[in-house]
Amino acid sequence: MAKISKKDALDYHKKGRPGKIEVIPTKPHNTQFDLSLAYTPGVAEPCLEIQKDVDNAYKYTAKGNLVAVISNGTAVLGLGDIGPEAGKPVMEGKGLLFKIFADVDVFDIEVDEKDPKKLIEVVKAIAPTFGGINLEDIKAPECFEIEQTLKKELNIPVFHDDQHGTAIISSAGLLNALEINGKSIENLKVVVNGAGAAAVSCTRLYISLGVKPENVVMLDSRGVLNAERTNLNKIKEEFVTKRKINTLDEAFVDADVFLGLSVGNVVSKDMVRSMAKDPIVFAMANPNPEISYEDATEARKDIIMATGRSDYPNQINNVLGFPFIFRGALDVRATSINEEMKIAAVKALAKLAKEYVPEMVAKAYNQQNIVFGKDYIIPKPLDPRLITTISVAVAKAAIETGVARKKIKNWDDYKQELIDRLGFDNKLVMGIRNKARQAPKRVVFAEATNFKVLKAAQFVYREGIAKPILLGNQEKIKSLIKDNKLELGDVPIIDLHKNVSDKKRQEFAKILYEKRKRKGMTYNEAVEKMFSRDYFGTMMVETGEADAFISGFSRKYSSTIRPALDVIGIKEQINHIAGMYIMLSKRGTLFLADTTVNMNPSAQTLVDTTILTAAQVKRFNVEPKIALLSYSNFGSFKGKGSPVRVEEATEILHKTQPDLIVDGEMQANYALNGKLRHKRYPFNKLGDSDANTLIFPNLSSGNITYKVLQSYGTAEAIGPILMGMKKPVHILQRDSSVREIINMVAIAVIDAQAISGE
Repeated sequence: MAKISKKDALDYHKKGRPGKIEVIPTKPHNTQFDLSLAYTPGVAEPCLEIQKDVDNAYKYTAKGNLVAVISNGTAVLGLGDIGPEAGKPVMEGKGLLFKIFADVDVFDIEVDEKDPKKLIEVVKAIAPTFGGINLEDIKAPECFEIEQTLKKELNIPVFHDDQHGTAIISSAGLLNALEINGKSIENLKVVVNGAGAAAVSCTRLYISLGVKPENVVMLDSRGVLNAERTNLNKIKEEFVTKRKINTLDEAFVDADVFLGLSVGNVVSKDMVRSMAKDPIVFAMANPNPEISYEDATEARKDIIMATGRSDYPNQINNVLGFPFIFRGALDVRATSINEEMKIAAVKALAKLAKEYVPEMVAKAYNQQNIVFGKDYIIPKPLDPRLITTISVAVAKAAIETGVARKKIKNWDDYKQELIDRLGFDNKLVMGIRNKARQAPKRVVFAEATNFKVLKAAQFVYREGIAKPILLGNQEKIKSLIKDNKLELGDVPIIDLHKNVSDKKRQEFAKILYEKRKRKGMTYNEAVEKMFSRDYFGTMMVETGEADAFISGFSRKYSSTIRPALDVIGIKEQINHIAGMYIMLSKRGTLFLADTTVNMNPSAQTLVDTTILTAAQVKRFNVEPKIALLSYSNFGSFKGKGSPVRVEEATEILHKTQPDLIVDGEMQANYALNGKLRHKRYPFNKLGDSDANTLIFPNLSSGNITYKVLQSYGTAEAIGPILMGMKKPVHILQRDSSVREIINMVAIAVIDAQAISGE
């Protein structure tokens, strides 16, 4: 795992608006009439309706999509009892995950109360506000009493994720591991190291699935829970073994399953070797498992191994569960999350891992194919099918067991509603970065004397997204690194005036001279160009000393792109370049082109831009649905101008690219409203699908559109993505943020992967 510095973590939380979440109005509020509806006098009407029937709160308020993440800070992550205020960043983080994965709104509530009975009363008192309660980071054994009491006394779902989240995800992995090794759950010998909330809940759920209680050996920090132990609390007494075992070493002998929810590095290779044939090891201590993946798999070739880490196969990650479980429970207005709903989630997760994995998921993890087996017993967190798989299973179980107050009549419509719920497409960004991380490439940073550029270089270096090469004044770069306590390890720094040999400069100059001598460039001019970071950096890419090039942070786009065109050049089969922006909006992702290069493109240039854009979009594991835009629809304008060129380009594309989902010319509202377009123009090749890729008729319209969306806060922009170059070159927006630079570097790496066939 990449090392996260203290400064990085603190800067992330305090930068801009402090914290990680905010409240955003969902209704119009710009006029006096709007405000009169939102508050007095209009608000009285829904109040009276709710007074008549409290269930109307789901109809007229945010209750049905609102979860409380509640903690008293007594068992925060691996930090222990640090108090409610100190635990707040974790609760906000939980709220962020709820939102980005399942569009569930969260109020995080930190309660300064350790007495279980008083905490129960606090939660009960505020419960009418919420559609569900997620208890978090409350220490054992109090957490058991708190959850059990609240489940009995409240009529909304109460779920302690520390217990049940890990239990559900690991149970799915266990069922699939057993299917692979052919063992029966009833005969398993299970060792559980740890006796906290997660360990207890996991063991209870395993028993519900068929593990025999007498076959479980549980250990706490003092050893095995056996008959010789005294002063055990009621929860631990539930798992006392009758076997004469005192140590972890003894418990491992002939065990089929090890479940670790304790501390790192407490399990040895010899312990694993002493296990039964085809052992299952779930070592989930974080950040260091009870035994490392390398040691466990070296000790036993027949092992099935899972950890809590993302850099090894089979990550047991609670984000696979809680957002989608609450989503399903909220959507049927469930009164609880019962055992049947949890088991439904387990089976849905287990089943999903055995289904065909879409190419887009495999590519996100840079794998040709992901197939059910020892290294894939649990779905990947970026699998977009999780929300439609788990939420549907949970909702169905709630209805079938009678805890749902709302029925779902059309499950296909519900699945589509779940797909449409997700807001800013953070999964695309995560997917892009993750794909880059699978095969990082050498990226030249031309403006490494800028702090933001260095900060981005540090991030991609530590995250394994890219292998940076820094160009610039060596003393200044080293000073920035030292003064700002950046960690760039052995990242190379190239100072064109100090550590580049004359031989290297002349070697590059000769190549450039040969390329440009019939364009008026002399050899001496070529040598002089090698003191320019943009020329030298692109030449490194051209000669294979680097894989991609990033520049443009502090200079004009036109000035920065010229060296790349001179050195690397344009793909012959396309013969022009184009620029694309990715816009991440609440409605989903839009790909916009051309936004940066071609002022008044011909029909053929529009065709080439469309082909380039489609290839780039597919590289991000998205199927392009392309609309060629104009101010008219399908030939309705008979004069001259952009509609004619767009119509001609569409005709060429239909003939030469019959498999491409593309049509035009059309107005933007018809492009983005598939149902409206299909109703009026049923012949269109996009059917009733909303377009996700927009090709503009000229530079003005494309550039204006993306800047309006970006400036107005309607969408987050990633770009400009330069398309059509022979090798990966990307020119940043001037004064880009660190996040924007990181995203462009990841895209450059993906482009380089495509060239190398990875």
